[in-house]
Amino acid sequence: MQPNMRLLKQVQEQLAKMQAELAELVVEGSAGGGAVRVELDGLRHVRRVSIDPTLVEAGDIEMLEDLVAAAVNDALRRVEEAVTTKMGALAGGLGLPLSGL
Repeated sequence: MQPNMRLLKQVQEQLAKMQAELAELVVEGSAGGGAVRVELDGLRHVRRVSIDPTLVEAGDIEMLEDLVAAAVNDALRRVEEAVTTKMGALAGGLGLPLSGL
């Protein structure tokens, strides 16, 4: 039982460390050739949205909405990739299969 408790404590410590690292991670998603950019942190919080002013001047709100949604989805995909990589490293470092987490 004792080795399991040590492993559990190690997993908890590593998860806390990883969560702190993810909070510091910043990824950018974009759409429309970079006309709309969205920054997310590793905890999936939006940090910044940048929109090329010419898109606003064009007045095509529907297109702008689509580009914002696409940029957010792109950023979310990039965060998921980073989280998966970090989780894999954590699982591998502990000798655990990723599917076990």
